[in-house]
Amino acid sequence: MASLASPSPSPSSSASPSIIYCLTFLLSLFLLGLFAPQFFPLRKNQERQPPIPINEELDDLHLFELASNIELSHAVPKISHLRTANSHPKIAFLFLTNSDLVFAPLWQRFFLGNEHLFNVYIHADPFTKLSPPDWSIKANFIPAKKTHRGSPTLVNAARRLLANAIIDDSSNLYFALLSQRCIPLHSFKSIYGSLLGNPNSPSSYKAFGNQHRHKSYIEILSGEPHLFNRYVARGPRVMLPEISFDRFRIGSQFFVLAKRHSLLVLKERMLWRKFKLPCIDLYSCYPEEHYFPTLLSMEDPKGCSHYTLTRVNWSDSIDCHPHTYRLPEVSPKLLRQLRTSNSSHSYFFARKFAPDCLKPLLKIAEEAIFRD
Repeated sequence: MASLASPSPSPSSSASPSIIYCLTFLLSLFLLGLFAPQFFPLRKNQERQPPIPINEELDDLHLFELASNIELSHAVPKISHLRTANSHPKIAFLFLTNSDLVFAPLWQRFFLGNEHLFNVYIHADPFTKLSPPDWSIKANFIPAKKTHRGSPTLVNAARRLLANAIIDDSSNLYFALLSQRCIPLHSFKSIYGSLLGNPNSPSSYKAFGNQHRHKSYIEILSGEPHLFNRYVARGPRVMLPEISFDRFRIGSQFFVLAKRHSLLVLKERMLWRKFKLPCIDLYSCYPEEHYFPTLLSMEDPKGCSHYTLTRVNWSDSIDCHPHTYRLPEVSPKLLRQLRTSNSSHSYFFARKFAPDCLKPLLKIAEEAIFRD
């Protein structure tokens, strides 16, 4: 009786499972690309942003290193003539904009008569055509790069402003980041006095020696709604091990940083490697609201206020933009309300205002803004 033996598999039958697995894998990739936007929707009017080009990254790193070493260097280019023993401590006002500075006439009144106590730096999107600001003050337009909302490019733009301000004038001890839609809520004298004391007092020069005590005013929040979604926006475990969820923080994009914290931000490299990574969930991805609060919370939480000095109204936000104040809303009463804060300082600045608010704001400025 002939023995029964299993037939040897033909080459075609042994290859078929591999073909099936390959086709299944390709089909999965196709379905992922087709349906992923439904699970991770793009924000309105936003496309997926490419990573920061390596040449831009290297340029910025060189700039940040230059600024970080400025205090120790004896031969750094562009040292300001203001680096003298008689210089007053100054506030650097950093405008981050992609449109005209329509409120320049209001800021002109704010700065008037205090030219020895401040500097202005502007990072203007180079792909946007801007009209010259309508003011007579000196403003430094720094070398700028393209920025995108909800991307790490805004983090580097803010750091570019900090670096240029530090290199330009060693008397800059505080750095206020502002947008083109920000307005002041107090006089310059009031804001300067709150941060650095009376400029006419001989003791004002002590601010240079007391920089290690200067506090930064930056919003640092935990336990907020959707915090976890923001943490995992790049992937479930991407932020580990450097940043665990319990150390992740969020806050306002706009801040007032002391010089010591500005230098810390420019020297930092480890967390930046995480925050510059592309996001999967763009709806929850706002590096400009995550990087600075997380870093400063991890490095010096007691040296920060944990609240911002820029008032923003999120009560009726649209597409993740805050409320925009319009012409009919502008009044002395509104500005008094915007000053009110639960913290130890009232709000210094407010955003965001529509361009047509300029004229009524100029009319009530002396009464409602500059009279403290």
